[in-house]
Amino acid sequence: MKAEIYDKLTALTDEEIRILNGEQEVNRSLYTDEAKFIIDSNKLLPKGQLINIRKHTRFVHFPEHNHNYIEVSYVYRGTLTQIIGGRKIKLEKGEIIFLNQYITHEIEASGKDDIIINFIIRPEFFDYILTLLDDENVISKFLITTLYKDYESGEYLYFKVLEKREIQRLLERIITELYEPSIMSDAAIKLLVGLLLVELSRNSENIEVYSTNNYEKMIIISIFKYIDESYPKATLGELSEKLKQPNYKLSKLIKKHTGMTFKELLQEKRLSKAAVLLKMSSYSITEIIELVGYENPTYFYKIFEEKYGVTPRKYDK
Repeated sequence: MKAEIYDKLTALTDEEIRILNGEQEVNRSLYTDEAKFIIDSNKLLPKGQLINIRKHTRFVHFPEHNHNYIEVSYVYRGTLTQIIGGRKIKLEKGEIIFLNQYITHEIEASGKDDIIINFIIRPEFFDYILTLLDDENVISKFLITTLYKDYESGEYLYFKVLEKREIQRLLERIITELYEPSIMSDAAIKLLVGLLLVELSRNSENIEVYSTNNYEKMIIISIFKYIDESYPKATLGELSEKLKQPNYKLSKLIKKHTGMTFKELLQEKRLSKAAVLLKMSSYSITEIIELVGYENPTYFYKIFEEKYGVTPRKYDK
């Protein structure tokens, strides 16, 4: 790793200096405005940015908390001890843990020689990357559930990959791109993260998987995958045929795990995809309406404005 990046990783941050000078606890206002300790991506990521890195704050215990983003912790040097579901997990140098946005965990205080890099990732970052992985991959299944914010089961993936040179090399390249951004960094980071996930999936024997609720998860993942791939023309009837499950059972499962109906879940997907296309593509609004599966422009404008607070035209600008 470049010397200047290494120096940034090992240097004391302002927060760490305050802790060493006598601050006893984590300053929650740096992480959230809520009474409950839910770390907010808006505190850590610039507006519109989908991924960034942040060195884990040393010398202080992080009490139980959640976050509204995907957190990937990489032990660059030393160790990191997490407590999840009452169980201690001690990550060694070179190891990685993926935490979804519903996991509750606490972190023991790290020492001076412990350098932990946290990747802060909004779930929608993985929308494109999922296309690079096969459906039955353990990482794919983890990522699919992160894209549906109403599926609230805490999950993690723990990768013991110190000896995997290609994985370590990709992690260093991603860190370099994030610390020293260039014009092409956004594209490079997506490509590198995609390659990293492919390499991690090839080493499934080194993955420890945890979920607070495995019951019915496989059916829910299949539902999410179907909507993700077929949202323009998706129907509950077709889904029922594909999964060989009656409509009422699928409707009940969707409501139980997401609090939404199939129609509402499908609408969330279509609107989020329309929002991405408005910002990232050259399609006209009329073309986007058709691409995401709506035939009535007036209805689309109505539900889009209800969700985002502005018309599609203003959102585009």
